[in-house]
Amino acid sequence: MLGVTPESVRRWQRQMEQGGVAALRRRPPTGRPRKLTDKQVEQIRVALEEGALAHGFASDLWTLERVGLVAEQRTGVCLSRASVWRLLTQKLGWSLQRPQRKAVERDESEIARWVAHEWPRIKRGP
Repeated sequence: MLGVTPESVRRWQRQMEQGGVAALRRRPPTGRPRKLTDKQVEQIRVALEEGALAHGFASDLWTLERVGLVAEQRTGVCLSRASVWRLLTQKLGWSLQRPQRKAVERDESEIARWVAHEWPRIKRGP
């Protein structure tokens, strides 16, 4: 009728007999406490929005290592790469962004000329 297994019912009955109704109450989850408080996460978010250049890095590109360093400087908590990744994606809502690789020497007007004139000539063949 409840959609549970008979073993669950027997376990609940044993708990009720041993500890009364209080034994059936849901307990707060136990586990490892969080490394960062909400206030610390907010401090890290503010620091990241300032940009990597503001923290003395050579470029404005955030890497997991750089975020970990800034997080440790701001909060005193050392985070692993996996923890930094979870912080960025789950807590702060950031996503992976890869810089677009483009040659500095690239000449868009020359490429357009080549596509318009040379490529059709090559495609026609001899």
